[in-house]
Amino acid sequence: MGDRANVVVVRENGTHELYRTGWEGPSTELRHRATVFELIRAAWPGWEVRWLYDGPAELREYAGLDPEHVRCPDSDLFAAPFLAPEDEDLAGPDPGGVVITVEGGRCHVASAAFDHPVREGVALLDRLANAPEHKSCALHVNAGIHLDPERRRLGWWSLYSSPQAYQVPELWPGWTVEFWQDDWERHIGAGDRFSPAPFDDGEEARAALLAEARKRWAVRARNRAQPGARCPAEHGSPRRCSEPHG
Repeated sequence: MGDRANVVVVRENGTHELYRTGWEGPSTELRHRATVFELIRAAWPGWEVRWLYDGPAELREYAGLDPEHVRCPDSDLFAAPFLAPEDEDLAGPDPGGVVITVEGGRCHVASAAFDHPVREGVALLDRLANAPEHKSCALHVNAGIHLDPERRRLGWWSLYSSPQAYQVPELWPGWTVEFWQDDWERHIGAGDRFSPAPFDDGEEARAALLAEARKRWAVRARNRAQPGARCPAEHGSPRRCSEPHG
């Protein structure tokens, strides 16, 4: 299981190449997100670097291809289970998860291994009524929602892609919906129940990320060098294709 990173190189003559890898890694970790983008921008000076929140569909649309080709219009919504404060899934420095705060002092945490809870629409409010409560959340989660039911306002953010991210307002009729993209600090300012533990995003973080990247590059190099290897994509190395794979 895991999200695949997709890179499309579009030539001036309109042809394109697709590269895929199986490592999303620290790009969706709260304590490493900014450092990842800092390193990418340093490697690509003068280039625009941005995250595609609608995933492969947004990438295809940008490349002039049909975004619906990679959508599953009839797929079921997988509602994320709520986690109790002592749940083992919340252990470790980067547990992930979705923090959901409600104006008035309520705080809940849901699993990030399912659909982003914001995609449930107003039905989420009913599920929250019986969800385990947290006094506050200091975890390094990778997504969040702040709800104000009285004013019918919500803000949400995510460090990973979510299908049809820009159509979320349609799921909350009568509500004012703000998409904060990866700006988790706006969630902190929206209430007093979410405040992630401090972390270092300086030289130590950059060194750790570069060391991890070198390890993975070395693995790719070994895999490519193996005689009789199967599809390179199965070993985590880039695959060059003439047409995108949905």
